[in-house]
Amino acid sequence: MLRAAALMNDPAMTDYTYITMLPYLNMAIDELVESLEESNSSPTNQLSAIITVPVGAYRLVPVEVSGEPQYPDDLVEVQEVSERDFGSNNGFVPLVRREFLQVFPPSTSLMFWVWEDTMIKFNPLGATSKREVQLKYIAKAIKQATNEASVIGAINARSYLAYKTASFCSMYIGENETRAAALGGDAEKALERLTGINNKGRQHIMTRHRPFRAGWKSRGGF
Repeated sequence: MLRAAALMNDPAMTDYTYITMLPYLNMAIDELVESLEESNSSPTNQLSAIITVPVGAYRLVPVEVSGEPQYPDDLVEVQEVSERDFGSNNGFVPLVRREFLQVFPPSTSLMFWVWEDTMIKFNPLGATSKREVQLKYIAKAIKQATNEASVIGAINARSYLAYKTASFCSMYIGENETRAAALGGDAEKALERLTGINNKGRQHIMTRHRPFRAGWKSRGGF
């Protein structure tokens, strides 16, 4: 916020104080978070702790719901749900994702998962054995600021947040569209650099590409 004030020719923060700029900083954080989530940037990729699903339980619920197994409170989008036997040292086995719930006779496995009503749901009859579940998911990687001393956990985002905060303040407080547009352009360039750095960091990761064959789905690809 000190940098944002300097960009608006108010380095002493006479007009643009911390309190005045804080809501606009959080708007800039929200836009950054959504951009990182949309591009699946590496800071948003998370592996959850192991979640225990009791016998007969059929869903993971948000953290504000008590009494049932819960998914992480920073979850934005689920990428993969895997399970294994409770207490096992074996690797996790991915569950198949379905679009709609279906009822199958209960087995030792949770069988599949569905994202519905902000819950991760399994076979409605649950499993006949206690299961361990682990999620790969897109997380909200940056926290909102509550004051000027907040630690928000944004790596390499200082330039973007300074420019974007200043752009919002110029537009909606100073009502200076020209300066707001210029600062917004600088913010976009900073965001391109930020996402470019993240993408380069993932270029060494080996991936298995889908076969380029018309009938690959009929042979079990998904």
